[in-house]
Amino acid sequence: MGLYPKKGVIQPGSDADVVLYDPEHTWTISVDTHHMNIDHSAYEGIEVTGHVDTVLSKGKVIVDDGTYHGSKTDGSFLPRSTSQYLI
Repeated sequence: MGLYPKKGVIQPGSDADVVLYDPEHTWTISVDTHHMNIDHSAYEGIEVTGHVDTVLSKGKVIVDDGTYHGSKTDGSFLPRSTSQYLI
């Protein structure tokens, strides 16, 4: 996607974006538990298996136990170059 080596690899100098995922956790989708600025979900009430437990972005925990700990200023624009797969 043209972001390597800033994204797509865990190594010094790259963003350490990591998701800890529990493939066996069962839960029900609800507007009360999602992190979107909207008051409804087309998937409300559907039971699913698999759950994100923790998200680290740039080495900082931003989601833990269903709670968002990040801020609006955490993100940054990364200009893309041509993907290495297109060269």
